[in-house]
Amino acid sequence: MSNIFQKYCHGGTSAAIFGEIICQKLKEPIEQSVYKNTARDLTDEMRSNCESLNGNRSNLEQHILKRLAEEEDFDKYIKYIHKPRDHFKRFIRDEVSRYITDQFSVSVLPKMEENIKRLQQKIMKAAHESTGHVQLSSGDVSLWLKSFTQQLSDQLIFSVKDLSGVNQVYVDDINLLEDVIRKELPAIMSDIRSRFNTETFPVKLDFKFRPDELLIDHLCQCCWVQCPFCKAICTNTIKNHDGDHSVAIHRNIGLNGWFYRETTNLCINICTSSVAGDGHFYPSHIDDKVPWRDYRRAGGVYADWSITPDLSELPYWKWFVCRFQKDLEEYYKKTFDGHGKIPDNWRTYSKHEAVETLEKYI
Repeated sequence: MSNIFQKYCHGGTSAAIFGEIICQKLKEPIEQSVYKNTARDLTDEMRSNCESLNGNRSNLEQHILKRLAEEEDFDKYIKYIHKPRDHFKRFIRDEVSRYITDQFSVSVLPKMEENIKRLQQKIMKAAHESTGHVQLSSGDVSLWLKSFTQQLSDQLIFSVKDLSGVNQVYVDDINLLEDVIRKELPAIMSDIRSRFNTETFPVKLDFKFRPDELLIDHLCQCCWVQCPFCKAICTNTIKNHDGDHSVAIHRNIGLNGWFYRETTNLCINICTSSVAGDGHFYPSHIDDKVPWRDYRRAGGVYADWSITPDLSELPYWKWFVCRFQKDLEEYYKKTFDGHGKIPDNWRTYSKHEAVETLEKYI
């Protein structure tokens, strides 16, 4: 603003000075709009082009499990098992960050350039049409400014109030005002362009407009209730849905720390096969044992789940238990011994085979 003050001191016309002030005041709203629109466009693109983000939550979970297997990071597995929503959010943020970095020059930057070009054209059109409106109405600069800001209201957070402290009384050459904006605006746009990079992109965005937050909102607004036995996530796409919770494939309940009564042996049971048998379990909130076949009798969270008897099993979790046996034993301070001894056939699955089965079952 110092250059504008110098021009004022040297007798610059009121229209020219006022035009430059408008351009300076537009700078931040323009930048916000460009980043916001680019984020929206980028979100739509990722929902189409990014394999992990272009479907529903089940598709996302499949990619998460594949990534977990690739990285073989036990701490991340535990976060996924016990705090799945937090892990899903972290995964989405990492995917978006990677996409923006990898695609910045070929996708993100062109979108920003297109949005800034479109906005520059809209601003100049608004200035020109406002000038015509004032001339037809024999109006003054106040009318011009009202028309100008109204035409930009759908794109910019900018209003007459933003110029409330600027003296507009002596602006008598509306045509010159339009000419000044046409002359000064490209420099403003160039300055905004000069700061386009992978570091500023997420920082300049309001939190709620960031691509990762938009995708989290799209993919994570669903049911997150977990099976009280194995921690599998209910697959209903509606949060607070009516009816029972359910999931197609359950897991080994030892993953959730269940162990055989009066032992330190982690369980190898799987919910869907257990409810088909004659065994019992002991819920932590009551003293009596409950038949697996009648698990809803345990009440509370158990009563809200529909677990269908099924002998099918997901090899992925058998591989996981074998690969991270020692980690699980240390984490839960229990062992896979006695009744919880890991069957030999579980150890035959390779990581590759385990990952391949995800596409079949999820």
